[in-house]
Amino acid sequence: MNQIKVIIPAYNEADSIAHVIKDIPEIVDEIIVISNNSTDKTEENARNAGATVLKESNKGYGYACLKGMDYISKLDSKPDIIVFLDGDYSDYPEELTKLIQPIVEDNIDFVIGARVKQLRETGSMTKPQIFGNWLATFLMSLFFKSTFTDLGPFRAIKYDKLLALNMEDKTYGWTVEMQLKVLKQKMSYIEIPVNYRNRIGISKVSGTIEGAVMAGIKILSWIFKYSFK
Repeated sequence: MNQIKVIIPAYNEADSIAHVIKDIPEIVDEIIVISNNSTDKTEENARNAGATVLKESNKGYGYACLKGMDYISKLDSKPDIIVFLDGDYSDYPEELTKLIQPIVEDNIDFVIGARVKQLRETGSMTKPQIFGNWLATFLMSLFFKSTFTDLGPFRAIKYDKLLALNMEDKTYGWTVEMQLKVLKQKMSYIEIPVNYRNRIGISKVSGTIEGAVMAGIKILSWIFKYSFK
């Protein structure tokens, strides 16, 4: 039986975090919520819903993910699979079983939940998000012959492969860094179409002009950095 741990970065997701935790399948061994400077009841609600709660004072998606990985690295028993999931309830946590299936059954290293148009709720992704995803994945196909179509945050990876990626981005570039390093290291990967709905609350990235611009710059900088290595 594979041991699975879920890492959920969360910044002021008090209204959604318990819903996310409740819908995660029972096959998961531990749910780790990293509060990224939350000022609401995110931590209390996550703890009450049964999650392990960590605090990361440095603001940034990558900082939070790295905090979760650091916690796991110190455990006596290491997991086989790590699943990353957002805390805003835009993904369907119950679809985790679909994401891990290719890893468990087909020995795939890395799986992305692709937010395909036909499974997306209207308005769940902004136009800048849709364009940014298209541009990033187009450039990855151009430079690396990849077949990625999305930078979806709902993703699963073998724990040993995650360690081999030596992840370092602290903010918006985390997702694309992971995909680029998977490509560079020639790991096996696949996309699984997943449902996607309007999040609870306001997005800290796509919901602000500054967030969208900074995320776009970070994503493109990672792509060009690896393209010319």
